[in-house]
Amino acid sequence: MRFSSDGGGMFGDNIFRNASDGAAVNMPKKPPPVENKLPCSLEDLYTGSTKKMKISRQVVEANGRLGTETEILTIDVKPGWKKGTKITFQDKGNEQPNQLPADLVFVIDEKPHSTFKRDGNDLIMNYRVTLAEAIGGTTVEITTLDKRNLSIPVNDIISPGYELVVSREGMPITKEPGNRGDLKIRFEVKFPTRLTPTKPASNEL
Repeated sequence: MRFSSDGGGMFGDNIFRNASDGAAVNMPKKPPPVENKLPCSLEDLYTGSTKKMKISRQVVEANGRLGTETEILTIDVKPGWKKGTKITFQDKGNEQPNQLPADLVFVIDEKPHSTFKRDGNDLIMNYRVTLAEAIGGTTVEITTLDKRNLSIPVNDIISPGYELVVSREGMPITKEPGNRGDLKIRFEVKFPTRLTPTKPASNEL
């Protein structure tokens, strides 16, 4: 919209533009979010868990001075969450005069596991067998992340690099409730370091 003065000059645009510019200058700015790592075990991310995080943050008190506020935040870790998942608490970061409070963000950090390695929604584990087991068959005994005991018979001949896929024994899929990835068992064959000497066959009649 444009307005004309009696002298024919255009002034309306400048009035509205300057007013909006002034409002933008005086509007408190929001600082970048404050990020903190949230360490989680693979068990936490498999079954889900509740984390209580005690925070101390800087706040602007009623008299304008800076003070410290302590608070306990509750984080419900959902089954299947992955490393890098972010949980945001609005306005729970530090406060500064003439600024909006920052957001506080927790970032899931997955701890290494002694047995399993995560690959997306799948779990991978290494399992060592003897040469006799590789040829004659074996049973793999596994304790899952939710403390179940699995006995998986293997009747195939196990060659180096052999991989057995156990369907739906991987990580929960967050966006598909009730569904899971797979468990991949990668076999290592332990070969003997030396052969036991045998007697040569006799040619005597």
